[in-house]
Amino acid sequence: MSTPLSLAPHLRRLERRGFVPDVVAGLTVAVMLVPQGMAYALLAGMPAVAGLYASTVPLVAYALVGSSRALAVGPVALMSLLTISGVGALTEPGSPEFIGLAGLLALLVGVMQLGLGLLRGGVLVAFLSHAVVSGFTSAAAIVIALSQLGHLTGVRLESSHAVALVREALGRANEAHLPTFALGLGAVALLVLGRRWSRRFPAPLVTVVVATGLVSLLGLSDHGVRTVGEVPAGLPLPRLPAAPLSAVASLLPVALTIAFVGFMESVAVARSLAAKDGERIDADRELAGLGLANLAAGMLSAFPVTGGFSRSAVNHQAGARSGLASITTALLVALTLLVLTLLFHDLPHSVLAALVITAVVGLVDVRAPRRLWHVRPTDALTLVLTFLSTLLIGVEIGILIGIGVSLAVFVWRSAFPHVAQLGRLDEPGVWRNVRRYPAARPPHGLVVLRPDASLYFANASYLRDVVERALAACPTARGVVLDLSAVNDVDAVGVEVLERLLVELEQRGLEAHLSGMKGPVRDVVERAGWGERHAARAFHYSLDQAVAAAGYDRP
Repeated sequence: MSTPLSLAPHLRRLERRGFVPDVVAGLTVAVMLVPQGMAYALLAGMPAVAGLYASTVPLVAYALVGSSRALAVGPVALMSLLTISGVGALTEPGSPEFIGLAGLLALLVGVMQLGLGLLRGGVLVAFLSHAVVSGFTSAAAIVIALSQLGHLTGVRLESSHAVALVREALGRANEAHLPTFALGLGAVALLVLGRRWSRRFPAPLVTVVVATGLVSLLGLSDHGVRTVGEVPAGLPLPRLPAAPLSAVASLLPVALTIAFVGFMESVAVARSLAAKDGERIDADRELAGLGLANLAAGMLSAFPVTGGFSRSAVNHQAGARSGLASITTALLVALTLLVLTLLFHDLPHSVLAALVITAVVGLVDVRAPRRLWHVRPTDALTLVLTFLSTLLIGVEIGILIGIGVSLAVFVWRSAFPHVAQLGRLDEPGVWRNVRRYPAARPPHGLVVLRPDASLYFANASYLRDVVERALAACPTARGVVLDLSAVNDVDAVGVEVLERLLVELEQRGLEAHLSGMKGPVRDVVERAGWGERHAARAFHYSLDQAVAAAGYDRP
């Protein structure tokens, strides 16, 4: 069995005929990644060149280990927002201290993800529900888009929270720098039209080239249009971030958030693409690959990375067959850093803002709340609370509230499980819920109940209450049968409550029998001594057998 750090299967199976599609896909993604990486770096509070650093070695690190053939790892808007949110609370964005702390943050994320991957912790993906992720992502996309209003309009906005930011932007609309705003709106229009025309059309690259050319030809930087300016040429040498170790404690909460959210986003994208090709995604390999990618990002004075949806979709559509596509992308970005950085001097910030805005708009899922409301209203409520918390309070607090609500709903459901009262149909051995099947008839004088959940300390007493209510509702009842066929597990408290119920019912002169006990549950109760004390009542194989033992075998 291969470890999460062994060479990725798609690279081990690489054939020569797959080189051309991978190289073409890598070139296509590189065309998108260069301007997007710079845009997401500014969003993260980092120098634009840090986005290019994050688009080189980290991509290779993931490609060597990750299980997805098409996932395009690199800077993404959500990771950038979480970076500026977490690190920006400690120091001024763009400062040397901020750059050092962002690198340290990437290292922390890498250590967490790599450690979880090696410990086979991919199963943790199940603890973030779809409702939480959808609500958080939609709200974060809006926050990201609003955060770019200052760059788009040329106005330095001071507010950080979404509502305050909108108010400030509206109140200072008359201060908008018209050339900057015009470039930004034109870039948005070109990006939207280019995407609608053809997904293969390199709209980001064309937009950047056109905008940079206009700024250079018209000398707009001399008239107040803010540009990227000088971009250092060359590749950075790997080194530890210049940040104090004392900052680790302050960065741990945001690092944990980024590690989990980044993993969730990446796995969701990877699985959606793998499903189209009949491939399987190994969650442990994904954690290890992302961990190595973030360790590399931290050593290159960059910021946390993960797999992005838009670039991964383009990578898959362009024909990527293995991680060679990502390696090709990384090499082309490195080549850009070596010889093409002068071309970005006149790239306006408003165009980078337009790239971010158009990229995150698609993350807002307007259909999910309605769909979840029809399927299960509590999930829709979880989504809405996560969305509002993220939008109105903050991204870190928002996802914590969402996880808290999701866990509270889970605990509530497990503490008050569904318990069906059963009746017998005409077919032999067929018992059904009397509320759902009017033809199902309970045996005269007997209450038959089926708890549809495992029994443990939080819900065992509730089951006892349900039994008492059922007996109170049927004054002629002379016995109780519990069908445990839906109970997969039981803890010591559950065993104790069940045994006390059996004893007390017997003392009251009522028949009490259990049926359908599964092997793992039976193992637990036998260790509790039931084989000696309750053998005649607790181990019936079927409901018919238990009902007959209770003396009520007639319909």
